[in-house]
Amino acid sequence: MNLGTLCQRHVITVDRNDSLQRAAHQMRDQHVGSLVVTDDTPQGRRVVGLVTDRDLALAVLADGGSAAQQRVGALVDGTLVSAGEQADLWQGIELMRSAGVRRLLVRDDQGHLAGIVAFDDLIDACARQLGGLADVVRQGIQREALERAQAAAVATTLTLQVPALGTAGWQMSGAGMAAN
Repeated sequence: MNLGTLCQRHVITVDRNDSLQRAAHQMRDQHVGSLVVTDDTPQGRRVVGLVTDRDLALAVLADGGSAAQQRVGALVDGTLVSAGEQADLWQGIELMRSAGVRRLLVRDDQGHLAGIVAFDDLIDACARQLGGLADVVRQGIQREALERAQAAAVATTLTLQVPALGTAGWQMSGAGMAAN
């Protein structure tokens, strides 16, 4: 499973010059916990960072700032943590762990933003894989139980009881035993 299949492709952006209050409104209105921060350059719009709901809470509530006065760009340090679409689930987890982040930007083959994958997305994917492994065990147990039941049924239907000589009409003949 690669990050390209796990990432959210509908990416909500905010300009680095927008206020933190505008960013908070966007997060609320779009039901997201992060926004991709962009900046206009002579070469066009480019990604300069990622701002999260946690960043807003720490910048405004913990530091006593004004959400209407502070700019989103003040929270962006220029470090972009990203991975290619073909990176697998475990590479994404390792990158998050080593960078100390809960979200990754996902790039396409040309290096353009393709989406975002969050910690929750990776947890969900791991849970599905572990659920698949649990299904393997359950299916194995069910198969073995069915095989045991079938073997027991065959054993009871194949039980052959041969009467003792001289009973039930059996008698000895020159060529062996024959029934009357």
